[in-house]
Amino acid sequence: MFAISPVQPMLFEQRPIFVKRDDLLHPDFSGNKARKFYHFLSQDYAHITQLVGSGSAQANSLYSMSVLAKQQGWQFDYYVSHISDFILQHPNGNYAAAIANGANIIEVGQLKLADKYQQMHLDDVVQCIVASDYNNKNSLLHIPEGGRCEYAETGVAILATEIIDWARLRNTKALKVFLPSGTGTTAAYLNKQLLQQQANNNSNNINIEVLTCSTVGGDDYLRQQFSQLVAQEYFPTIVNDGHKYHFGKLTQRCYEMWQTVCQSGIEFELLYDPVGFLVLKHYLQQHPHWDGDIVYVHQGGVLGNQTMLPRYQRKFGHSNKSEND
Repeated sequence: MFAISPVQPMLFEQRPIFVKRDDLLHPDFSGNKARKFYHFLSQDYAHITQLVGSGSAQANSLYSMSVLAKQQGWQFDYYVSHISDFILQHPNGNYAAAIANGANIIEVGQLKLADKYQQMHLDDVVQCIVASDYNNKNSLLHIPEGGRCEYAETGVAILATEIIDWARLRNTKALKVFLPSGTGTTAAYLNKQLLQQQANNNSNNINIEVLTCSTVGGDDYLRQQFSQLVAQEYFPTIVNDGHKYHFGKLTQRCYEMWQTVCQSGIEFELLYDPVGFLVLKHYLQQHPHWDGDIVYVHQGGVLGNQTMLPRYQRKFGHSNKSEND
């Protein structure tokens, strides 16, 4: 359904790395959303009439799910904790595109819910809402926040195959695959598939290690997410640079890193990639003698830059002043 995404060389921190351009897979299903939603695009879901999802009002998954629902003719309800007044008054980016595709975006804070829901995670609240408020469960498809479900493994398995095939064609002996994580779904299933696919093909195996970093909630949160998806033997290696990153918080370090990596001619997104490259930079500084290949997986999401970039420019302008935060 999707063509094999290209691998493009890039100079980072005075050394060559390779970027797996999953952002080029499809204009509506780019990056990890193409991989996570591949199962729903490739299987027969003729019995489904209603799609329910949840997350932030500018999530990449919101837009991709809205396209999926529109293509399949499904009704689409998407639950968010909060929608800012600015987005409501100036809709753009993923939010505006999803609305245009017919998404029904519901702010949970505006619903009359029982007190027991107040301290629950959004995804858990939505599961309760689905159980109580949606009658025909047989025709309903509920995709958890960020696409964190077992169906995501179908498309990620194809990504693993593409990486192995590329590395073998290049005659790579040792490879580190790096990608920043939100829920950790892509990283967990990618590591599992890389290990299993190589185990099933004992000849010409490559020493591959998946590295990831947390952009939401810290390393312990990420391990907890992994544990809900894969056995511990398949956990990717979590790395960090000693900084605590708060999801969506604007920092000059992230803004400057984004400006730097975009000088490569590749547009990266502003939410996950700056953290990813900051942590990768630290990792390379800690491992100066690593002489194998490094593949950075570009997970798409650049549509979100339409809202993130103006926020950064309002706060920092075009300054390159460094910040020790």
